[in-house]
Amino acid sequence: MPLPYELSLQEWVDLFQSWGEPAYRARQVWHGLYQRFYQAAGEFTDLPLALRHRLAEHFRFPPLIPLASQTSQDGQTVKTLFQLEDGQAIEAVLMRYERRRTLCISTQVGCAMGCVFCATGQMGFRRHLTAGEIVAQVMYYARQLADQGERVTNIVIMGMGEPFHNYENTMQAIDRLNDPMGYHFGERRITLSTVGLVPMIRRFTAERRQVNLAISLHAADDALRSSLMPVNRKYSLEEVLQACRDYVRETHRRVTFEWALIQGVNDTPEQARRLASLLKGLLCHVNLIPLNPTRGYSGKATTGERARAFQAILEQAGIPTTIRLRRGIEIQAGCGQLATQERLQKERA
Repeated sequence: MPLPYELSLQEWVDLFQSWGEPAYRARQVWHGLYQRFYQAAGEFTDLPLALRHRLAEHFRFPPLIPLASQTSQDGQTVKTLFQLEDGQAIEAVLMRYERRRTLCISTQVGCAMGCVFCATGQMGFRRHLTAGEIVAQVMYYARQLADQGERVTNIVIMGMGEPFHNYENTMQAIDRLNDPMGYHFGERRITLSTVGLVPMIRRFTAERRQVNLAISLHAADDALRSSLMPVNRKYSLEEVLQACRDYVRETHRRVTFEWALIQGVNDTPEQARRLASLLKGLLCHVNLIPLNPTRGYSGKATTGERARAFQAILEQAGIPTTIRLRRGIEIQAGCGQLATQERLQKERA
């Protein structure tokens, strides 16, 4: 059965008219889904009982089934594993900061990009998520936060999968979340991360969206980047950076570059100097992230001292740089880690 988030408001209107129901019933459902965060057909108490039963017969409630949830020791990070209708599993993360409540959501089951240090890449690709499955992750946590008198402040599309490989569904989900009559979540509070699929970066540029763009870079030369990220063999570092330059020129928006610091691999002063040279003059920001360890990769996270030395080289070159606080290491909050564990348990059973 489809998720209720798969339909646009107009599609709800059309469906209800085919059922002989007035258009305002569709708006009641829309309001219930995106402003009251209903997760069960029975919660739509402003609808007649017969119509609630019909909703339950035609749509999947609850939209996502949580299989497992883990909370970090400090209580600030919560990771949830969800089961989809076909038995596949995805995960999403809620991260609490002093003033922000940030969600990290997935766009695919697994990933085809094969980045060697990423647990999702180690899974391989299973399938794309639908737009409704992407939206459902946000609505699940939006309801939890609302029950605590809080709200989602930021969304990062950096979970399982490559968003630009699932471009249509990802953008449809963003549009659904941004809908002024629905959840009305501002695009400027959404960040989308890509490994650097150049044609999609150019399409994204042409659409002039307000969504923030982040590029997973991780190396400042083609040989190293190709060894870490196979996609670099198709779209070289220079091609990716040229697409980023064009993006900034066309949109006047900043690009964020993500850099997972791996001890002795890409955390050297030489890599920092090369990166500074590559990014000179570009409106950008660099996020340095000590590696989240995974079972399938032997690399280790850099030390705090090496991370600060890397940052200093970039900042001396005039490039804004942040060392991002790692969250949820003890609960395997890195993308795909909980889902990989679930898959391995099933295979052993």
